[in-house]
Amino acid sequence: MSDEENTEVVQLAPGLAAALAPVEPSTDTRGRRGPDPLAGLRSWIPRTRLGHMVMSGEITTYEQAIDTGLPIREVEIVDALLPDLTDDVLGVNMIQRMTDSGRRVRFNVLCVVGNSDGYVGLAVCKGKEVSGTIRKAIDKAKLNLIPVMRGNGSWESSEGPGNSVPFKVTGRSGSTRITLMPAPAGKGLVIGDYGRRVLTLAGITDV
Repeated sequence: MSDEENTEVVQLAPGLAAALAPVEPSTDTRGRRGPDPLAGLRSWIPRTRLGHMVMSGEITTYEQAIDTGLPIREVEIVDALLPDLTDDVLGVNMIQRMTDSGRRVRFNVLCVVGNSDGYVGLAVCKGKEVSGTIRKAIDKAKLNLIPVMRGNGSWESSEGPGNSVPFKVTGRSGSTRITLMPAPAGKGLVIGDYGRRVLTLAGITDV
């Protein structure tokens, strides 16, 4: 038996395969801030058990990473498994505080990331500089990714993962209460601006 027959092809995660492939650099930076995540994957040295499993090709999808039960503590793991993530800055607030040495200014940034196909993450970060705080919030949001259950808002449609929420969903934080109702295809997102941007990145188009 020849060496070619004994050679086993290792399947890599989508992001790693794209980072290691000899392709021309892309100039399309829409929906992405900061450095190209593929550039970070080329020099990535895993520091956790899950990171080594992704690098070796043992895990190639985000679902497999979740099923391991191991915590995701490296942003490169998310970039490797979900390379098509986009981000959006929902708000930047300036916080001023008077101290004995003078006025201190800090920024509070709220970011959301998602792949528009069932995964979304949110994060809030504070920092002294806007650009650095945004980058930190995006990385933190990637580590907070959660799967979003989707469904069809009409009994007449049962194809695919769905375009709406599967049933009535209510959430609250303090005195704020938000209720999402399933809607048929074509209804659109009848919700405020922030909710629309979050649901769009989660892959929900009608609610």
